[in-house]
Amino acid sequence: MRRRSPVRRTIAVVVTAALAGAITLTVGAAPSAAAPGRQHHRGAGDAVEREDASQSKIPSPPRPAQLVPTERVVTTGQTKARSSAPAVTRAAVTTNAATKTSSGTAAPGGNAATKTLVLYDNTGPYSWLGEDYGMMATNLVSHFGAWTAHPVGSYTAGELNGYTAVVYVGSTYDEPIPVAFLDDVLATSKPVVWMYDNIWQLTARSADFATKYGYTWKGFDVSSVARVGYKGTTLTRDARNAGGIMDYAIYDTTKAVSVGTAVRADGTTFPWGVRSGNLTYLGEIPFSYISSNDRYLAFSDLLFDALAPRTAERHRALVRIEDVGPDSDPAELRAIADYLSSKRVPFTVAVYSRYRDPKGVNNEGKAEDYTLRQKPLVVSALKYMQQKGGTLLMHGYTHQLDALNNPYDGVSANDFEFFRAHVDANDAVIYDGPVKNDSALNVTARVTAARADWLLAGLSQPTVFEPPHYAASALDYKTINSLFGVRYDRGLYFPGVLSGGTVDNSTAHMVGQFFPYTVRDVYGSTVIPENIGNIEPEPFNQHPAVLPADLVANAKANLAVRDGVASFFYHPYLGTSYLKQTVEGIQGLGYTFVSAAAMS
Repeated sequence: MRRRSPVRRTIAVVVTAALAGAITLTVGAAPSAAAPGRQHHRGAGDAVEREDASQSKIPSPPRPAQLVPTERVVTTGQTKARSSAPAVTRAAVTTNAATKTSSGTAAPGGNAATKTLVLYDNTGPYSWLGEDYGMMATNLVSHFGAWTAHPVGSYTAGELNGYTAVVYVGSTYDEPIPVAFLDDVLATSKPVVWMYDNIWQLTARSADFATKYGYTWKGFDVSSVARVGYKGTTLTRDARNAGGIMDYAIYDTTKAVSVGTAVRADGTTFPWGVRSGNLTYLGEIPFSYISSNDRYLAFSDLLFDALAPRTAERHRALVRIEDVGPDSDPAELRAIADYLSSKRVPFTVAVYSRYRDPKGVNNEGKAEDYTLRQKPLVVSALKYMQQKGGTLLMHGYTHQLDALNNPYDGVSANDFEFFRAHVDANDAVIYDGPVKNDSALNVTARVTAARADWLLAGLSQPTVFEPPHYAASALDYKTINSLFGVRYDRGLYFPGVLSGGTVDNSTAHMVGQFFPYTVRDVYGSTVIPENIGNIEPEPFNQHPAVLPADLVANAKANLAVRDGVASFFYHPYLGTSYLKQTVEGIQGLGYTFVSAAAMS
């Protein structure tokens, strides 16, 4: 590990009286000018703010009850009536809990006239999984326009006529699907994207499905499939995915076209998905076990065909300089700024304003606690970075939580701030859930304290927020949205948020999601994407080393998205060599670096 030697000054810590009762933080002794350089730990962010983050490993649906389903319509006798979707506001999602209907507005750059209806399954023991998948779908379609989402069981006849396209996520085997929806899908000319389960209910309502569409389903193939070919790009698929992929028989290639190729372990192939006319059917749900070079990218691109087919090819890149605080080395920051400026690369700097080491882990047992104002050379370096094309965002307040090991040692930039976590016996970071005092007041108090630090340091107030290690509760994300409206991260999403029910904060049911383009997520926030990870020269916490070649390979896979981005973050203590290799490797693929503002 690299040792850092930031400039130190003995200046008293300032805490405003208004915040003293709202936020509990132990103020340690002023740092000693003679203290040695402290150890930089690989923080949890390096373990979870990356493309193979543990929270992104949402499972696939269970193995199908029958590999060859019974072609039939499953009904419950009567479709529930559903009231009209509520009106939406500019920056938020509105939810009618009584009908489990939510609506949201488009991300910046989306088309106000484009509207997507997202339907998901919500019965049985895996109803939470259906809602998770529904959230992931709504997040993605927000890139294109407004959306409305609710369980498929409450679909009403003719409903899809009010939308540009329909996305149905079939995650529950034999979910009762209203006949009205099946008949509307067969009759409409609007684009329909259907995933995984219950295609057999659709074919059961058609007397001539194979003739009309040129193919039919055969049954689930549960072979090991680790690769999916899409438009000349090989994308990965996690070997743990045991849900199977529906296989097909294509009878008329003038009507039915494969939209991807599933590759079995023995090298044999079958269609991963099929498009015929306005109906696109995917044989699986591409939201499980996703990574930066996963077949999830193929689905992200397929949405353009349904929602924005005239989109031109464009590939942009972003870089964010991570975990910069009062303890940072000004020389390292200036070197980063000089290099990126020399390449005319705009960049973002993630800044926490208060450094804390309440146990003296890095200072021979003596607690440290100081803010940006007490480190004028760091502030000068931050202003220099701004002059060189950098934009500062708020990366939490202290980037740690009180004096807790959360999960490491309580030191800023190492630990979570808005979520609890620990390292288990297998050296893996495990999420535990929201913090003890989780509340809008807690989040607001920490943001207010950070804003005061920025003001006292002479820095302009940031307009973008990044939760430390990307982790927060649903309540926290909603509060952050009210305070900023824009995040730059990968979010965590919880059942209950989309349906308007009680939020399920259990870490077993939450899902993490990255985006290959800008979205407005279910919390109402514009989310600037980070999607290809970060450099880690050494393995740690059950994660392998990640080098520039790995990030460039991820960027290459993301070329499959016709108007996607390759966005990564970088720690300044790594120097400029790895940064140079990564930036120039991505540029060599044809990407153009842009500022975060260009995405929001």
